Amino acid sequence: MDFKLGKGGEVKIILVFKGTESIEEVDELYQYLKNKGLFKGNAGEVYANVTNTDKALLLGLGEEDKLTLDSLRKAFFNAGKELAKLKIESVDIEVPELKNICYLDGIQAIAEGLLQSEYSFEKYLSKKKVILSIKEVNLNVIDGKREQSIEAIEEVKNIIDGVFLARDLVNEPAMTMTPKTLANNAKKELEKLGVKVEIYGREKIEDLGMKAFLAVSQGSSQEPQLIVMDYKGNPESIEKLALVGKGLTFDSGGYCLKPANGMETMFSDMAGAASVIGAMKAIAKSKVKKNVVAIVAACENLISGAAYKPGDIIESMSGKTIEVLNTDAEGRLTLADALWYAVKNLNASKVVDIATLTGACIIALGNVNTGAVTNNEEFMKNIKKASHITGEPIWELPNNDEYRELIKGTFADLKNTGGRGAGAITAGLFLEEFVDNTPWIHLDIAGTSYLSKKQGYLPKGATGIPVKTLYYLAKEF
Repeated sequence: MDFKLGKGGEVKIILVFKGTESIEEVDELYQYLKNKGLFKGNAGEVYANVTNTDKALLLGLGEEDKLTLDSLRKAFFNAGKELAKLKIESVDIEVPELKNICYLDGIQAIAEGLLQSEYSFEKYLSKKKVILSIKEVNLNVIDGKREQSIEAIEEVKNIIDGVFLARDLVNEPAMTMTPKTLANNAKKELEKLGVKVEIYGREKIEDLGMKAFLAVSQGSSQEPQLIVMDYKGNPESIEKLALVGKGLTFDSGGYCLKPANGMETMFSDMAGAASVIGAMKAIAKSKVKKNVVAIVAACENLISGAAYKPGDIIESMSGKTIEVLNTDAEGRLTLADALWYAVKNLNASKVVDIATLTGACIIALGNVNTGAVTNNEEFMKNIKKASHITGEPIWELPNNDEYRELIKGTFADLKNTGGRGAGAITAGLFLEEFVDNTPWIHLDIAGTSYLSKKQGYLPKGATGIPVKTLYYLAKEF
């Protein structure tokens, strides 16, 4: 999809708010539709008239006072889908100033909605269902916004490239997306953009003392991989944001085996890893002037004679010992060593970990909000601002000391589960034990990273959440 500034295109997209009295370009058609109740201007409503000489697509934006960036994205996503269905190749959009929305933010929301409409994962289908048709989008922008609009569109294209990369990595089945494949993908996608990518195998991981990470991996024949991606956007600064993604390329639950229907999508348990790789691509492509490092401890959690077991006591890179009460609470063990590596070996100033960590978070928040736990409220305010810009809502969970008591061990320093109650919170607070007071945020994306059915512009399957939020956190905050 190519974006150009100026007029042109075979179909004109006309923006319509609910309650609009008349539309100069196609008023006769609009009055007919309105009187018949066929088009009311509701948010995301689409009516295409492409058979007449004056080809137009009416796009509803809902009530003017309630328009948001996300409703604008969803509306243009619907428009993109309808245009593709009609095999339209070029469109014309006049972009007016919209109430309560920054002009350039609006441009980006329009472009994102159209770009989102192009995504599909059809690699393994013998017959493709999605046929891309929109080749050219002509945007008529207001005076004085031309150069800024070009930059804004280029930025959103880079971000969506990162989102789509994350989706593709997550949607790939575990038989082909092994720890080594994930590492090789990170190297292939990022090194050409100036990101230094280092990949460490079992021997180096042992040398680093990552015993918790290794314990999870030892039931699999696939070698674990520690993936370190370093982007220096501002070499003069000592500030460094670390993004730590959970990288379980398949999770059977280990000896605490998941039921069959709980295992069928566990190839997506590396969505945290995919999101940090996608975010790094967006950050590097846009040449964000910040220093960002991403870390992924990638492995599989399987059963074999070598697999770790309930009742085991394992060490971690930090020196803290952990009682394994549940082998299906494995992601926090890999993240414990990855977080310690970020703060101690890489000297991160701030850390965000992203993980499909708990079913408890899905029970609490469904698939709408990402759950969050933090040790630094100012940092949390910043990521909430980033998530508000992107339409990827985050809900902060409490971190009372009483919850911390639930993860204290009996025969070791910690235990890897605090029980059924407050499971999303205690899992997050377990990770806090490995950041050594560095400003830190934990994002539990168990409910938001993979959907059983499409939701707005988010497809069934991998969503790419929270690539956009991580990008804006790095760039703005």
